[in-house]
Amino acid sequence: MKAPPRLQSLIEEGLIDTVVRQLMSGKEAMVYVVRSGEQTLCAKIYKEANNRSFRQAVDYTENRKVKNSRSARAMAKGSRFGRQEQEAAWQSAEVDALYRLAAAGVRVPQPYNFHDGVLLMELVTDLHGDAAPRLNDVAFTPAQALQHHATLIAEVVRMLCAGVVHGDLSEFNILLAHTPGLDGLDGVDEPVIIDLPQAVDAAGNNHAQRMLMRDVANLRDYFGQFRPELRKTNYGPEIWSLYTAGLLSNETPLSGHFDPVHADVDMQAIMREIEDARAEDAARRLRMATAASPL
Repeated sequence: MKAPPRLQSLIEEGLIDTVVRQLMSGKEAMVYVVRSGEQTLCAKIYKEANNRSFRQAVDYTENRKVKNSRSARAMAKGSRFGRQEQEAAWQSAEVDALYRLAAAGVRVPQPYNFHDGVLLMELVTDLHGDAAPRLNDVAFTPAQALQHHATLIAEVVRMLCAGVVHGDLSEFNILLAHTPGLDGLDGVDEPVIIDLPQAVDAAGNNHAQRMLMRDVANLRDYFGQFRPELRKTNYGPEIWSLYTAGLLSNETPLSGHFDPVHADVDMQAIMREIEDARAEDAARRLRMATAASPL
């Protein structure tokens, strides 16, 4: 097919040879299947901000670091240059997250290059070499649902241990890839997590806890369709509690249950604190009035 204008520069640079077909058009990007030498890859073209239905909400961009101080100041002011830099930071966030998570052992598409707003990465495939389906397009047996849910909870933990929360995890951005077995054996189907431009830093974003809870709840609700007992699990609070206590690792056993600790409230102590605050405020007001009165 004819190369879209955004991919033409990659052909001119020799990064890709041909464009095979459009794979999908999502809320934040258009994805094409391309050829580069003997490899078949994905080319993800990020849409401009005014053409995206996914908003760069402050929840996601909070505390994202920009190395260049000039860019940081421009982004804070909201100037034209600042908006351009913010757009670049939004796009590069996925690239950074992919490399970070791949290094941590999370199953994500392998990134290869990022050029002119286009991300070149692994084409995740099924048993027949075609583009892998999303979970939303697959029906599972109860046993398969239990297995994939456990795999993805482990991936959420691995991501969190690497300091990353996906922030928009659901059946729509997880692919079911075929991993060939050793020595030509049948292999297995395994989930692959995609779409990470909205990923947040677990320690630096005040909304990270809420996002992780939502990610885990999405997994529970989806797989609970096929394995109803999963709907009773409560992995999100358990995982976050272990993380904030410094007790979470990739090998930490999880139960799926969480009993919050309810400390007894000392109402008398609270009332004493309130009365002390009132007395301190009254004394402060008296000092101010005395200082302001004429001699």
